[in-house]
Amino acid sequence: MAVIGDKYPTLLDISKQFSDDGNPLPLAELLTETNEALDDIPWYEANGIHGHRLSVRSGYPDAVWRKLNAGIPPSDGEFADVTESMGILNSLGVTDRKLAELSANVAQFRLRKNIGHIEAMNQAFMETLMYGDTDVDPEKFLGLAPRFDDMTGPTNAGQIIDAGGNDTDLTSIWLVGWGPGSVYGVYPKGTQAGLTHKDMGEELVDDGTGKYFPAYRDWFEWNGGIAIEDWRNVVRIANIDVSELSADASTGADLIDLMVQAVESLNNRESVRPVFYAPRKIRSVLRRQISNKSNVWLSQEEVAGRKVTAFDGVPVRRVDKILTNEARVV
Repeated sequence: MAVIGDKYPTLLDISKQFSDDGNPLPLAELLTETNEALDDIPWYEANGIHGHRLSVRSGYPDAVWRKLNAGIPPSDGEFADVTESMGILNSLGVTDRKLAELSANVAQFRLRKNIGHIEAMNQAFMETLMYGDTDVDPEKFLGLAPRFDDMTGPTNAGQIIDAGGNDTDLTSIWLVGWGPGSVYGVYPKGTQAGLTHKDMGEELVDDGTGKYFPAYRDWFEWNGGIAIEDWRNVVRIANIDVSELSADASTGADLIDLMVQAVESLNNRESVRPVFYAPRKIRSVLRRQISNKSNVWLSQEEVAGRKVTAFDGVPVRRVDKILTNEARVV
């Protein structure tokens, strides 16, 4: 039997979500954070159950000027064997059957309760996408920050741009070029992409004291990770001191110049879908800088009925899971 302790809804949950006649009240997700990157990631089935194996070119073969009547040595380039990790993200919803019945709308009550589980999984995925470290949490997948955290490294150090901040209020802007052969999401072979839900029906549930009550159960699962085939299509603008930024760009890091450098650091902008990701504070500053008429890089565009901040035609998404107290990247 399942044990849920004190993590189950109360009558107060019903009074906050439904009127006496069973009609749902307007629901405001006050804790919801914005993670717009979920709309950008292309997903592909992995070539394995436990990981996605890649052969990444780490060196080109030789190209030699040949003399007439003279040969050249054979060469084959260099390749690195990389296996991208994936994780299993789950959430379990348990609702006292009587509570659902008292709402006068069992299906609506369960649906609205499950919205919180879905949002929590979105937040957990985005946090792992940014900072997941399999050396610390092997059950997760490897995110962006641990791959781009050393400006002296032999491979992708050139993809990290130093904004010069030295304080404790540091953050990053990320530029990712999504696409096949570049950066994309992966899910285990033989499974399906995205978040899945299974209605587990009713079961007697332990309330944590050895006593039981009938409850509805909902199981949520999301299997996946990210694969980076071409690390040259990821750029991190690191060490941005948030406390020094100003709307008129008179103080703090020169975000416009840094973002120009980031775009120019992409391997091939035309072959991928580039997107910037920034925390709330950064995008707020950028949006206010749009009003500076001498600023030709930033614009406010409408895409699919939504206002989108863009830099040189590249969307700038807001991701609240990007920290504003990052450790300094050196």
